Amino acid sequence: QVTLVESGGGLVQVGGSLSLSCVASGSISSINAMGWYRRTPGKQRELVADVIRGGRTRYADSVKGRFTIAKDNATNTVFLGMNSLTPEDTGVYYCHLADAVPGTLNEFAYWGQGTQVTVSS
Repeated sequence: QVTLVESGGGLVQVGGSLSLSCVASGSISSINAMGWYRRTPGKQRELVADVIRGGRTRYADSVKGRFTIAKDNATNTVFLGMNSLTPEDTGVYYCHLADAVPGTLNEFAYWGQGTQVTVSS
């Protein structure tokens, strides 16, 4: 079992900045990807940014140039820096980890409990 503990988030004004962090612990096999998704009002949960095996990063088009993701492999921690926030960034942000199943191409998906980000105008 893998546990994801999120921290950060909160309330910020338009144009402000916030940061999120997520620490993974437990029986981690091999991380295929670790990062952040969000559910914003009226939308399905979407990828915000993640770090995939090999260190490559992926970002949603809507956050490119404003958000930065980084991963500490030694502590299995992922950080998300969010700048120039807009009301459209308001939502619940979920930490996600895809853990490889040894000897297969399958993976388990783990999710954090979610943390609220609210951008006020």
